Amino acid sequence: MIARSERGCEGMKAVILAGGEGTRLRPLTLTTPKPVVPVVDRPFLRHQLDLLRRTGVTEVVFSVAYRPERIQAVFGDGSRLGMRIHYAVEETPLGTGGAVKNAEPLLDDTTIVFNGDVLTDVDLPRVVAEHIATHAAATLVLTPVANPSAYGLVELDETGRVRRFLEKPKPSEITTDTINAGIYVLQTSTLALMPPAVNHSIERAFFPNLLSRGDLVRAHVHRGYWIDIGTPEKYLQVHRDILGGGFPVTLEGQGVAGGWVHPDATIEPGVKLQGPFYVGAGCRVLAGAEIGPGTVLAARVNVAPRARLSDCVVWEGTEVGEEAWIEGALLGLGVRVGRRVRVTPGAVVGEGTYLSDYSRTA
Repeated sequence: MIARSERGCEGMKAVILAGGEGTRLRPLTLTTPKPVVPVVDRPFLRHQLDLLRRTGVTEVVFSVAYRPERIQAVFGDGSRLGMRIHYAVEETPLGTGGAVKNAEPLLDDTTIVFNGDVLTDVDLPRVVAEHIATHAAATLVLTPVANPSAYGLVELDETGRVRRFLEKPKPSEITTDTINAGIYVLQTSTLALMPPAVNHSIERAFFPNLLSRGDLVRAHVHRGYWIDIGTPEKYLQVHRDILGGGFPVTLEGQGVAGGWVHPDATIEPGVKLQGPFYVGAGCRVLAGAEIGPGTVLAARVNVAPRARLSDCVVWEGTEVGEEAWIEGALLGLGVRVGRRVRVTPGAVVGEGTYLSDYSRTA
């Protein structure tokens, strides 16, 4: 018999799968793990922690593998956020299933699992309530997508029970538009199906094994906000969504000219501002510069006179030279952009790069 809690989300523990190397976001993630890349005014996983805390979850296990010390340095034990954070460190990569298995000794009877690269406004208490009420062994959150052929499909019956999983289907095999959203509620006892200390996929092995065993695997279809930030295009998009109100976040800053400016930022008179934008702590924007729609300056970014920025994300410590023009691009930590440099749409500039005067990205 599967043990279960009747507490709702209150007091439950969550596992966040934060062990990936973020290869699709390189060069931004060559030295910065994906879980702590900035998303507007905070490290990415803060957004997941904020969601969990709002729903009553205050104890979280980070399953980490790539540069765990960088993640621990940012989040610590969670006390600054009013949470308790534990770390389950993988000595070798264990996959999505093995990572949850690795955290098993720290878990209670019912566990919430988040992939560490999704941002969503899912109604987590409702998902947990459905899971408990139906006595499911596992509940998956699904989300609709326009092109399901690029993903693994999850087929349901009329009651919401999962019938089968179909990986990367051919067009003729597509029977639904819902895909795995990377959010689960599990009875921890089901982890007995997973082998310990080996690489194991929760999507391709664990869930199909649950079905084969006859366990009740259910789904909750979420039709609200959901995005995987794992590519440069999606990472830039999530900033557009937050600034535009598509994913509501209370940003640390004051409303100015349709954007937000951190109290510790300096914007000189004569700067042209067009929202929405965000200027973070310690940033300095000099007279004559232009900050256009979609611009995010994470922290301690210096922008010289007559520089123009729009639809771009600029990480901490970057210097933008006079008359530089940055549009539709991502700039990592400590980049130096020279005078009259043109950073073109789609450019991704890695940490410490120097773009010399009058140069142009390809």
